[in-house]
Amino acid sequence: MKQTITGQLSQTRIASPEPMGSYAPSDVIFLLKDLSGVQLERPTEDREEAIQSGVHYSEMLPVEYQPTAEYIELFHRTLTESAGKVALAAAVVAERIVLKRGLKGVLVSLARAGTPIGILIKRYIAYRYGADMPHYSISIIRGKGIDENAVLYMLQQHGLDSYLQFVDGWTGKGAIRQVLTQASNDFAEKYGYRLDDDLAVLADPGFCCETYGTREDFLIPSACLNSTVSGLMSRTVLRDDLIGPDEFHGAKFYREWLENDLSNLFVDTVSDFFPAVAETAYQQAVAMTEREAEVSWKGLADIRAIQQAFGIDDVNLVKPGVGETTRVLLRRVPWRILVDRMDNPFLQHILLLAKDRGVPVEVYPGLTYSCCGIIKPLKGGTE
Repeated sequence: MKQTITGQLSQTRIASPEPMGSYAPSDVIFLLKDLSGVQLERPTEDREEAIQSGVHYSEMLPVEYQPTAEYIELFHRTLTESAGKVALAAAVVAERIVLKRGLKGVLVSLARAGTPIGILIKRYIAYRYGADMPHYSISIIRGKGIDENAVLYMLQQHGLDSYLQFVDGWTGKGAIRQVLTQASNDFAEKYGYRLDDDLAVLADPGFCCETYGTREDFLIPSACLNSTVSGLMSRTVLRDDLIGPDEFHGAKFYREWLENDLSNLFVDTVSDFFPAVAETAYQQAVAMTEREAEVSWKGLADIRAIQQAFGIDDVNLVKPGVGETTRVLLRRVPWRILVDRMDNPFLQHILLLAKDRGVPVEVYPGLTYSCCGIIKPLKGGTE
């Protein structure tokens, strides 16, 4: 098997990545083509109509939501209240990676929600084990797959003896886990080398992953905002007229928002808690590793029930979990928000965003997740 991939790696010429994003290169290297000079944003309603009419979501970008002062204040308050909880979950998933696979690996976060989580895992491993694991952030797109050039580049740089550990922020329905599994199969068929589709996430409320820090559907503060908590990076873009066959998938670096950037504040604040949570994290990780993780995809039962209750044919219009509901409110056209209870402390920002956009919120008894966002059905098509 290695002969096939080794030959491919020796023949493939991929340019070195361009410096991008507001994180230090010691924290992460983005394997993305800089499209900052290209006008890709479309107004929310226009973009929604295009997506539901069949235009792929990766061919355009949403206009970034500009939060109110009240919302930014809520972010800071939430970060203060939950930094220790986030640190523990990040430390647990980091310990589980080390227990399962050791230290000779490469962290590969999925841009962009996975990027700050990958940084936290890298920092924790450096603190706890003194190991400087390489960390890259790459693109994976539902309906189009993983950036194979980025994967080949990492294998060129670090060899076939180093494992690639994929990292994301959280799970909703588990769509990206499914894309990663399919990408692993496709890569194996094409290159004779199988990528491990084990996706490490901070939170797995959808019960889709084996390697996770927690399965509680709580508010991860980095889900509150878009680029200003993700290294000032846009979502990733893949269009044939912009991305050549030997290039990485693209993204924009919003340099003009540097003065509003909270990306490093988030990872620095959480990282400060690592000494306090390390021993507890190790004990939890050992206990979790000793018992087989249940991957039941039980969150999908919620989705099917919601589809039936509200007459929604397209499953992609139902976005479960705190992180995905936040995304619906920040960059889609929301129809309604379902919550498990109105006094859930993790939903303050959801209620604030819903009020700001005039979106109805209702209690949905028995919800597995804390909340669920439903996108307004227009014509058909998905993101």
